[in-house]
Amino acid sequence: MPKRLAVLLLLTTSPLLGQTRFDGTWLMKMDTLQFSGTPEEYLVDQARYRCLSCVPPVDVKSDGSDQKVLGHDAYYDTMSARILDEKSVEFIFKKNGKVVARSSETVSPDGTTMLEEFTNTGASDSVTGKAGFIRVGDAPAGAHALSGKWQMRTIKNATEAGTLTTYRSIPGGLNILNGRQSYDVKFDGKDYPIGGDRHATVSLKLIDDFTMEEVDKNDGKILTIIRMSVSQDGKTMKVESSDKQRGGTMTYTAEKIP
Repeated sequence: MPKRLAVLLLLTTSPLLGQTRFDGTWLMKMDTLQFSGTPEEYLVDQARYRCLSCVPPVDVKSDGSDQKVLGHDAYYDTMSARILDEKSVEFIFKKNGKVVARSSETVSPDGTTMLEEFTNTGASDSVTGKAGFIRVGDAPAGAHALSGKWQMRTIKNATEAGTLTTYRSIPGGLNILNGRQSYDVKFDGKDYPIGGDRHATVSLKLIDDFTMEEVDKNDGKILTIIRMSVSQDGKTMKVESSDKQRGGTMTYTAEKIP
């Protein structure tokens, strides 16, 4: 299950005001998203759904029942997989018994592309959208059409939820507002809790006046490293997010909202 996020803010050049070039609200431009790294790999039949590329791998029954999944508790601890027909599979993800995400993945009639429709309710604001994949590895003989390897090519949220982040300067750091969730992080490289989640933490370091690095962790384990660089005119920001669990990279441009 792809994880959809958002990114950052504005710029101010006056050090007397104690602000940074990141201050403000930033909108992720979905049409600039680019992906690289390991493709998604599934093996699905009437008995089981297996995500071979997940870290750690996922192996559950494909009968729609909730099943315990270990090693993914940063996002979910149970999931269900249900085959809808010969081209589609539906998923429900839960954490502590609460639904945090739903998705369906449908393979095209010619088997070369796949569309994922998702709703993420685990974040502070619900995020709904679609992601497009192309096939880069064939399904084994006799397996469900979703089996094989898939590379993400496009993703688009239906609303601005999940695409907006606001930063405001605080002494020595930033206040981050992501959806309805707000938390303070200092530029000292130390781990700070994200909202009320004691397992999820974030740290920040200023590389220079235009660049900062964010490290996201769960229970001390690094999930992603994000580098954000503001343009000289302060209107755009380049973002590179590296998935340290699977090795993939996502890049995009964010625009400052006036």
